[in-house]
Amino acid sequence: MGLMHLRVAAHAAAFAAVIVGASGHVFAQAAAKPGIYSCVDPSGKRVTSDRPIAACSDREQRELNADGSVKRIVPPTMTADERSEAEAREREAAAERAMRIEALRRDRNLLARFPNEAAHYKAREAALDDTRKSVKISEARLALLASERKPLMDEAEFYVGKPLPTKLRTQLDGNDAATDAQRSLIQNQQAEIIRVNALYDAELQRLRKLWGGAQPGTLGALPPVDAASAPRKAAGK
Repeated sequence: MGLMHLRVAAHAAAFAAVIVGASGHVFAQAAAKPGIYSCVDPSGKRVTSDRPIAACSDREQRELNADGSVKRIVPPTMTADERSEAEAREREAAAERAMRIEALRRDRNLLARFPNEAAHYKAREAALDDTRKSVKISEARLALLASERKPLMDEAEFYVGKPLPTKLRTQLDGNDAATDAQRSLIQNQQAEIIRVNALYDAELQRLRKLWGGAQPGTLGALPPVDAASAPRKAAGK
């Protein structure tokens, strides 16, 4: 009985090996089977091949199933210029997508930070507060320099038409340099106030639309604002 079982098992194993081998051969044949390509060449002739047709590289080709139905449409091969144009269009589309995503993010952040106009006004005042204080300090320093210059100028009147003493000349030059520095500083501070106000003005216009029902991300990009492009206003206004 043991020998009989061994013979039966051996025959079964051999038969299974034949079946598996045959199946593998069939699958290999199916995988290796070439496609069917069809197109109308530049002369108007219908051409069929088992591989993409070089004569039709500038036009669509049809890859067919075994039953003649269309498996897919193979687009024309792009020229170098066409590839370059397609890549440029894709870069432009990607930039537009990124801009929309960024606009959506910024709009949501604006709405989260500023639920109403009062909150936005409070943030504006806080942003301007330090700069306004700096302007007042600089203006006070400028007034002090002017008061320090007066007695120096009074003394200089005694030397009209004559060279000023070295000490007096040095004091006047130092006063001039400090005065110019403070004026430049005030100018920069006032430009910063203009820039901040312009930024908050642009935000407020956008927020009013969002509060009014506009969907975040539909208003385009928030334009950048700098002191050079902002409208001129009086300092602190």
